[in-house]
Amino acid sequence: MNGYFKTALLMAAMTALFMGLGGLIGGSSGALIALVFAGGMNLFTWWNSDKAVLSMTGAREVDARSAPDFVALVHDLADGAGMPRPKVFIIDTDQPNAFATGRNPENAAVAATTGLLRRLDRQEIAAVMAHELAHIRNRDTLIMTVTATMAGAISMLANFAFFFGGSRDREGGGGLIGGILVMILAPLMAGLVQMAISRSREYEADRIGAQICGHPIWLASALRKIEAFAKGIDNPRAEANPALAHMFIINPLHAHARDALFSTHPNTENRVAALMALAGQGATAAPVQATRASSIPRSGRRGPWA
Repeated sequence: MNGYFKTALLMAAMTALFMGLGGLIGGSSGALIALVFAGGMNLFTWWNSDKAVLSMTGAREVDARSAPDFVALVHDLADGAGMPRPKVFIIDTDQPNAFATGRNPENAAVAATTGLLRRLDRQEIAAVMAHELAHIRNRDTLIMTVTATMAGAISMLANFAFFFGGSRDREGGGGLIGGILVMILAPLMAGLVQMAISRSREYEADRIGAQICGHPIWLASALRKIEAFAKGIDNPRAEANPALAHMFIINPLHAHARDALFSTHPNTENRVAALMALAGQGATAAPVQATRASSIPRSGRRGPWA
């Protein structure tokens, strides 16, 4: 199923759940108030998300003087993809990982850990950063902000339904029991839909990232390496802020072994299989992108570049 279509379906399910809760309360006023409040809160978060995330992860900005090879690589990939050049950050942690943030391509940043720059070769690093650029180009930050807004509004409506909807007189106390079930199940369902959207966006970023770097096999190799290291190396900043886990290319909280119901990331082997299928189909990037990627030495080069 097309990644965008699947995301649209999941967001429609989130909207339907939201509207259902509004009807349960018995009117549109409570739903509107909850949506406006949650929307305003998430709008503020979205506008400042890059600063907050970079601060929580301890990322430090680098430039052509402090990390010339790494910054040049990111800029080269962005130029080849026809994108604005993002700000570049490095996180001082031994676990290989990376993420992108920012409200739009014109106000975006990419970050990689020192472990990624040290433990992966240049081709694999290029593929990882291409994946993060794909998140920026696909405006995944905006999509996840919208779903977060809906999930927050649903949680608030579930509480309203418990305190107001459940207070109605119903034989056998069904109103109270129903209110409790709604308060528990509605946020759970919203969270599951949010996680499903996150997993869907990872597959799409893998596909576009493979096009940007021109070599799906590079990204497949990188994903396997990062997952293997992530299982044995802690990421203290991510452990302290588990809500940020979905932003990283591989779950930094010791990646799940399968496509679990509560996982924010797809199974790595499933992602690798999809990338290998792209490689088998001869999938490549646009000519300018392929030229950029092919300039990366095939012998590889290991960091650190910080």
